[in-house]
Amino acid sequence: MTRKAVTQQYPDAQPELPPRTRGVIALFEENCTVCMLCARECPDWCIYIDSHKETIPAATPGGRERSRNVLDRFAIDFSLCMYCGICVEVCPFDALFWSPEFEYAETDIRDLTHERDRLREWMWTVPAPPALDPGAEEPKEVAAARKTAEKLAAQQQAEQATQAEHIAQPGQDERTGQAGPREGDT
Repeated sequence: MTRKAVTQQYPDAQPELPPRTRGVIALFEENCTVCMLCARECPDWCIYIDSHKETIPAATPGGRERSRNVLDRFAIDFSLCMYCGICVEVCPFDALFWSPEFEYAETDIRDLTHERDRLREWMWTVPAPPALDPGAEEPKEVAAARKTAEKLAAQQQAEQATQAEHIAQPGQDERTGQAGPREGDT
């Protein structure tokens, strides 16, 4: 009550948004497998997905051909979207993300249906994920990879030490480890 009110001069100065701001949904198209989970779980039915099947030839001779879904259309109608985030949460392949961008107003409501090209553009504004909690347990995958790397490093050090030992003791036969003939021996 005793302080003067501060007005943010929005168009001239951009507001500082919280880190988990829900602005617009961005699409990472390479991760989308057209599983349709986001469209099925959307309570507003504002996600439109079209795809077709493509046959992939066998990788090895005698193998069988595979088929995969190819994304033709991915669109979100933001005039219907209620920004609940269910589509982002249910995506098993991390193809949908929240972008903090909020300046996408249109003069015509029909322009609020964003196709995959426009959704892909929003991907560049998605912030990096927050760092892990320093007190959290290390992920099992990372721990296993680290242990394997430590084992390989220990093996390499042991091999280098063995090679250095052979170099330090000249005149020994590498196969038997015994000293070879010296000059003057007959």
